[in-house]
Amino acid sequence: MFGKAGDSLRTFSLLKGMPVYDYNGDLLGEVCDICIGKEGKVSDILLQAKGLIGKKFRLPINQVLSFGANAIMLSDNKGLSKYQEQDSEYTMHHTKPLLKKNALSEQGEQLGLLDDVYFLEEVGTIVGYELTDGFFSDIAQGKRIIRTPHPPKIGKDAIIVSVNKLRGGMNYDEMSELPKQRPR
Repeated sequence: MFGKAGDSLRTFSLLKGMPVYDYNGDLLGEVCDICIGKEGKVSDILLQAKGLIGKKFRLPINQVLSFGANAIMLSDNKGLSKYQEQDSEYTMHHTKPLLKKNALSEQGEQLGLLDDVYFLEEVGTIVGYELTDGFFSDIAQGKRIIRTPHPPKIGKDAIIVSVNKLRGGMNYDEMSELPKQRPR
């Protein structure tokens, strides 16, 4: 599996829409996106605040008390700040979106389109990418999960991913199925 013993893995798709509560039980909002720095780490979670206006707030990943199966818990809401775009970061959907961006190997081979990221909850390190070749290919062959030992190089038109070539069956350090979420 990805990561070290004790590290919990999370995907953006499992995080999206998850409610965020402070330790007093107050609902602060729900996850609408993640911020990824140029170094290839998830730095912040974006929250859509509850209410009609629905402002977006930035929550540093290191401010999360716990990532639960049904909610994210904070010790307080002092780490929240109003979301403002930053030139040095990307998101999955909002500013400089990475979703459906071309993923290429360092050798220039097309790996697919980025569909999701796997990251370690505690530190935000991205350890894998879920890639798609399109709807019909996903039905016929399924999506691919590529592990990566190094941070990506994120460009305007593509993501360059460091992948290990394997001998034998698979061309890349590819997993045959999604990792299972550990019960809490």
